[in-house]
Amino acid sequence: MTDSVLFIMGSLMLAVALIHQKLDQRIAWLIVRMTGTKTSRICFGISAVSGILASFVGEHTVAAMMLPVGITLITLTSKDRKQVRNLAAVILFSISYGASVASIGTPSGGARNAIMIGYWKEFFYDPTNPETYKFLIDYVTWMAFAYPIFLIQLPVVTWILLSTFKPEYSDLSRPVAKLRTQVEILGPMNISNYVAILLFIMILLGWIFLSSELGMGIIAILGAAAFLISGQVRWEEINSGVNWGVILLYAAAISLGVQMKDTGAAQWVAENFIGVLATIGVDSGVGLWAAVSVLTTFVTNTMSNGAAVAVLGPITLNMATVANESPIVIGFITSISSAFAYLTVVGTPACTIVYASGYLTPADFLKAGWRMVIMSTVLMMFIAYFYWPYLGV
Repeated sequence: MTDSVLFIMGSLMLAVALIHQKLDQRIAWLIVRMTGTKTSRICFGISAVSGILASFVGEHTVAAMMLPVGITLITLTSKDRKQVRNLAAVILFSISYGASVASIGTPSGGARNAIMIGYWKEFFYDPTNPETYKFLIDYVTWMAFAYPIFLIQLPVVTWILLSTFKPEYSDLSRPVAKLRTQVEILGPMNISNYVAILLFIMILLGWIFLSSELGMGIIAILGAAAFLISGQVRWEEINSGVNWGVILLYAAAISLGVQMKDTGAAQWVAENFIGVLATIGVDSGVGLWAAVSVLTTFVTNTMSNGAAVAVLGPITLNMATVANESPIVIGFITSISSAFAYLTVVGTPACTIVYASGYLTPADFLKAGWRMVIMSTVLMMFIAYFYWPYLGV
């Protein structure tokens, strides 16, 4: 029950509490008011809102919240799925890919980020050695490394989707008019909505300013408790809405990673992998970075990204030690590359959630995913080489 496990549990509980507020139509209307009715601008707005939210509360939460928003816009355009085939793909991928590229932005954006922070502390931090304090990565430091990558990717995501899937409608004025009518029927926001927003802001501020002292997990649990105490959600709803098996999965995966480190298995795998890379001349520097990224991308498209980091983290961090590379750089590359699960339905919760809508096929993920993988990898390597050195690594 490390802090990262508590954080994952608290985040899942917060997700249930936020979804319970049913703010989807209001969010859709807010997006349209900001972007106008042009399809390309709405899709960018969906990616931006999904991304900004996902960078703080996790992609699975945002995908679940935003899916009804996307479905609302699609069904208000046409009830016939064949007539909105490409439009649906652009809107739904704007949600999942927007959330995925943003989930790297902060420690609370994904379980894998918290897991990597835990590994840095577990493997390299020594309270008696001041030089190891740099391995205590806090909320703001993580944002300094990763948030620029998310912001640069946002407009590129929209461009890739619009060029891959040509929407049948370039303007959504008619469905937007219907949406406005539905929002007017809901009436103004009530006190419960405002309380939920206030509680979320307080949790976010706690993650930013208090996580180094209390830990992100404690703050997430306290936040979930605040939602319960204030009556925003009932325990029965959290108990039935949280997938407790996911918490056990991450706890087991983290335990496996620690055991690989303690028994020397991670060291053995790392040395052998470095030996293989040495034969082709990519056992250090940018070549090693690229190899770690490719390995993580492959693994994360076959299992959940959190599990991928839990398993690969000890190996890649040991690879950094063997190759005399910075464990912080290799750790960030591992964690960020685990977000490149664009190719399969099962690679990330956000992709699984939008696929469940029935509008997408597995082939659609491959069609757009390979473009996303190339774009994200190239951008990450560029940022790692030219920007991260200014952060002191």
